Amino acid sequence: MSAHAAGRGVSAACAAGRRVRAAAVVAAVALAVLTAGCSGGAAGPAEPAEPSTLAGYYAQRLDWQPCDNGFECARLLVPFDYTRPAGRRFSLPVIKLPAANQAQRIGALVVNPGGPGGSGVEYALGARSEFPSAALARFDIVGFDPRGVAGSEPALACLTGPQLDKYLAIDEMPVNAEQLATIVAQSKLYAARCAQNSGGLLPYVGTQNVARDMDVLRAALGESQLTYLGKSYGTYLGAWYAQLFPRRVRALVLDGAVDPDEPSLQEDITQAAGFQVALGSFTAWCLATAGCPLRTSAGRTSAGQPGAPAGPASAGSAQAAMEKLQTLIVRANSVPLANKLGDGQVADGAMLLSGVAAALYSKSAWPDLKAGLTGAFAGDGTVLVQLANLLYERNPNGTYANLADADISISCLDRPWPRSLASWQAAASAAARAAPLFGAPDVWGSLPCAYWPVPSYPLPRIRAAEARPILVVGTLRDPATPYRWAQALAGDLSSGVLLGWNGDGHTAYGEGSACVDTIVNAYLISQSVPRSGMVCSS
Repeated sequence: MSAHAAGRGVSAACAAGRRVRAAAVVAAVALAVLTAGCSGGAAGPAEPAEPSTLAGYYAQRLDWQPCDNGFECARLLVPFDYTRPAGRRFSLPVIKLPAANQAQRIGALVVNPGGPGGSGVEYALGARSEFPSAALARFDIVGFDPRGVAGSEPALACLTGPQLDKYLAIDEMPVNAEQLATIVAQSKLYAARCAQNSGGLLPYVGTQNVARDMDVLRAALGESQLTYLGKSYGTYLGAWYAQLFPRRVRALVLDGAVDPDEPSLQEDITQAAGFQVALGSFTAWCLATAGCPLRTSAGRTSAGQPGAPAGPASAGSAQAAMEKLQTLIVRANSVPLANKLGDGQVADGAMLLSGVAAALYSKSAWPDLKAGLTGAFAGDGTVLVQLANLLYERNPNGTYANLADADISISCLDRPWPRSLASWQAAASAAARAAPLFGAPDVWGSLPCAYWPVPSYPLPRIRAAEARPILVVGTLRDPATPYRWAQALAGDLSSGVLLGWNGDGHTAYGEGSACVDTIVNAYLISQSVPRSGMVCSS
């Protein structure tokens, strides 16, 4: 997978080692269809005048231009280094969907889908299908691409398409020294290419700086305080904003929370366990449906018909089903499956696992995963490769969006990582025990951080003292951001309020829970704060 949310093998994003925590991948298929006809709306507006002081950046006003079916687009300038505002600048694309009910408009709702490395512009382009109508009516939905990400100028770039194909296909379940040496070599190559191709950007793309950018955006939008929805890794961005600018918080929804206090390798282990829990939930669903490809002789119905619905799966049949899947993944690392896309990608175990992980982000993708596994057990890995490609934002021509490059670059900077290979080996072993299928790949997917060319930030201590109540939302069987992280973040924040959802998939708001949507809407619109710790059952 990857190091996160998008970061390899699944922002993002665990693809078994490369993880993409981004909400943008949650409905990857639908969003890809939705945005296919968009013209890349935020690229058109002219650049604003170049400020040279911090006050000049804050004095910017966005030059909105019509774009993409009712949206408006502009660009925002922010300094590379806030201590040297006269130096180099990033130009960031910004997009807005005006509130449907202008007479009752409250203001701007800034959104971020996570990653790190997810495009806020792409996420906002899906607003009409992503967000409840109550929010669309009262708020302008505003998305921006963070510094170094997607339409940012300049943007991060590390590996070429063929190089990333090779990297993502690495077997991250090493059983001998030779396989481990391959992981190490490819991880060193990734770090070296990032230094070679984006070295001037790497010290400046951390989330602390993005939080400062978001305050410049708040001012450019004409808002005295920020209203924000961050999903997945976007919760880390929101938490940093509250830490740096607590009195400028109006309402922050942090959905699919990341725990800022958790050390990096332990974070990998915890996330892998989250994917294992989500896989168990999918497996139980699959075994209760007709034609489940995970069924084994131990999973037959009482009538002895392996193809018939089985009802609730027993612990034994579920365990046997997951062992069957693990056998498929391991075997494919030695003997890849067919890939009928004709694009040269290898349908090996790493790619299959990435496809599985991608589908676990949304319960709506479970039927696609079932179909993909049916094909895989018949020797055809095409559907799972397609799912993996959606996760990594791979284009049909073999190029990639910069999601993976941004994910690793930001993740390696945002918190410290050990340099000793022995630490990674110990963590991979612990992760494999906690999550047999996802554990080792999730850890090894972060290994480029051991060789990162710029020093990382220390582990933060985020409390956001003096901020208004901040709503932290967690899904009980979230694969990429386990519920315990939401509990931890809500406890860390001085004004944190926890809302849970007894559901499946990554993040909760706008994902089908009327209970969650009602509570979040009330918080965003009227700043009504729920009782902390309540859990929505539907």
